[in-house]
Amino acid sequence: MAVTEAERDAMRRALALASKGPRGLNPQVGAVILSPAGDVLAEGWHRGAGTAHAEVDALSQLGPGEASGATAVVTLEPCNHTGRTGPCAQALIDAGIARVVYATGDPGDVSSGGADRLRAAGVEVVAGEQADASRRLIGDWLTVQQLGRPHVTVKWAQSLDGRAAASDGTSQWITGPDARTDVHRRRADADAIVVGTGTVLADDPALTARDGDSLYPHQPIPVVVGSRPTPADAAVHRHPRTPLFYDTRDLTTVLADLRDRGVQRVFVEGGPTLSSAFIAAGFGDTVLAYIAPVLLGGERLALTDIGVASIGDALRLQIEQWMPLGPDLLAIAHPATESAAGEEGS
Repeated sequence: MAVTEAERDAMRRALALASKGPRGLNPQVGAVILSPAGDVLAEGWHRGAGTAHAEVDALSQLGPGEASGATAVVTLEPCNHTGRTGPCAQALIDAGIARVVYATGDPGDVSSGGADRLRAAGVEVVAGEQADASRRLIGDWLTVQQLGRPHVTVKWAQSLDGRAAASDGTSQWITGPDARTDVHRRRADADAIVVGTGTVLADDPALTARDGDSLYPHQPIPVVVGSRPTPADAAVHRHPRTPLFYDTRDLTTVLADLRDRGVQRVFVEGGPTLSSAFIAAGFGDTVLAYIAPVLLGGERLALTDIGVASIGDALRLQIEQWMPLGPDLLAIAHPATESAAGEEGS
């Protein structure tokens, strides 16, 4: 079924509306209601957990019967379950909506099925309009739905020979200012930044995201994992966000709690013991390896034991991008698919 130009324009508007909503446990969703002639009747977006979903927000601006025969343009498949609010698919049916155009499907086991419910009620449904743009907007939320946990980025800086520090433990600075600027920008895009107690005790990091001498408007929640106590005067206690401390080695529990707190993007900065634990547990969705053209030698490797006993057990990665940063090089990678791994090993 073809999408009209008015519906394409409405979807672009719906995506802009969706971006106004907060990131968290619920997806950012926008909706526009069009008349049969293609004129905008109402628009809405989801403002957070417990508030009206985008479709209902838009419908609430119309009187009885005003949506009859209209088209709803929505950035996510209308939901099909009752939570704090009722199913949006049924709300659209009850309002007399005749056609629904949505961008991407709802992956939830409970909330999906809205499109089928609409079709069963005689509503014309078109899926996939500007789906890529919708997925980019709510990609982190989609990851949470599919994996049941936040997306995890594991970052480290290393010498050319794979060391994270010199023999005496010093590590500032392996990489140069361009690489450090890039790290802070990526911190600002994360919901939480995670380190181990060893890093806190050795480096006393602030765990803020800095833009030069200023702080980025968005700051990740600082998270410290490990059983050793954090000193009362540690810099992490002066972070703009209240830090979270987990006295456990169970990373599954840590990620589950962060998910329940609305965290969708986790940025792991180590050190080597914690980074290796995330990788070994299969929680390295994205790897950022900042490589400096220096040699350190010694035993202070960027990663320690990740459960690889032989070359056949190697955790192979697929490079997304090689990014020069001044004299340094950033490797952005994710776990390779089985086919990609087979090609590399051939």
